[in-house]
Amino acid sequence: MDGEEQQPPHEANVEPVVPSEASEPVPRVLSGDPQNLSDVDAFNLLLEMKLKRRRQRPNLPRTVTQLVAEDGSRVYVVGTAHFSDDSKRDVVKTIREVQPDVVVVELCQYRVSMLKMDESTLLREAQELSLEKLQQAVRQNGLMSGLMQMLLLKVSAHITEQLGMAPGGEFREAFKEASKVPFCKFHLGDRPIPVTFKRAIAALSFWQKVRLAWGLCFLSDPISKDDVERCKQKDLLEQMMAEMIGEFPDLHRTIVSERDVYLTYMLRQAARRLELPRASDAEPRKCVPSVVVGVVGMGHVPGIEKNWSTDLNIQEIMTVPPPSVSGRVSRLAVKAAFFGLLGYSLYWMGRRTASLVLSLPAAQYCLQRVTEARHKEKN
Repeated sequence: MDGEEQQPPHEANVEPVVPSEASEPVPRVLSGDPQNLSDVDAFNLLLEMKLKRRRQRPNLPRTVTQLVAEDGSRVYVVGTAHFSDDSKRDVVKTIREVQPDVVVVELCQYRVSMLKMDESTLLREAQELSLEKLQQAVRQNGLMSGLMQMLLLKVSAHITEQLGMAPGGEFREAFKEASKVPFCKFHLGDRPIPVTFKRAIAALSFWQKVRLAWGLCFLSDPISKDDVERCKQKDLLEQMMAEMIGEFPDLHRTIVSERDVYLTYMLRQAARRLELPRASDAEPRKCVPSVVVGVVGMGHVPGIEKNWSTDLNIQEIMTVPPPSVSGRVSRLAVKAAFFGLLGYSLYWMGRRTASLVLSLPAAQYCLQRVTEARHKEKN
């Protein structure tokens, strides 16, 4: 709804987590009958096993950026190319090396379904843009935002068709690996996509919307796997972003910069010291730093680094502005054009169908009989 803030859920349904840092001492469990272990002892046993698997000095891929929170919690941000087998391997290696307490991915609740779909289903879904998908996008985001979403889906479908690879493979790998780590939470860290699209559409003028739609509609350049892998290079990304800023600066702000802020906020929320369970209320409280792995597109990594130590307020970027006068006019123009084309199409199809029917021998015979009957009546 316009002017209202939208709050997404912060995590998906995975095992609950209580994180710890390898440098923190963990009470050892004495040998004995496992059935006689208390909940705290069982927790400490699993935690100790996890810390033994966690590397003090992990051997991380070059696409990983390490950030440290004020309380000592560590965040490993994996910059990925969304259509890349190498990115999948980078995510798996990072999670196995650091044994995180929380995994945060660049997804929102509207795209979480891709985590549980198999590759073949996703590949088919990404390549097929149906009228049903268009109607769903319009109902969910409004007319202009829904049409823009479908155009961007067309871009994704184009890349999918060119590479034969479904998008979001690194997120599915992160989901699988997180489920293998004891006490690991899985958080959805991206801003809800309806908010992003509505803010993006509101930021563009009418002619900017037309230019963007035109460019997306006629996207047909071939894309190779080498092109995708080159997106891991920061210099290439900065060049691409500079070109985008020069043409649609407001679009870059809403789709990239604002989401950089949101992703940074969610990573910082995940990177908090957590309290270990106590055997009794008399036992002193003990908190330990957490280890977090973030899985985001490489284009967001510079913005996350830039915003990491700044004060963040996400209330403003979660508010959908009311439609402008130009926005109302453009929506009316699109509706008028749509219904005009629909009416003309029905008229043309009706004339075409009528001419085909009248050209049939049976129809001509019936018309001749009717004409003769009328002629006899006049006589």
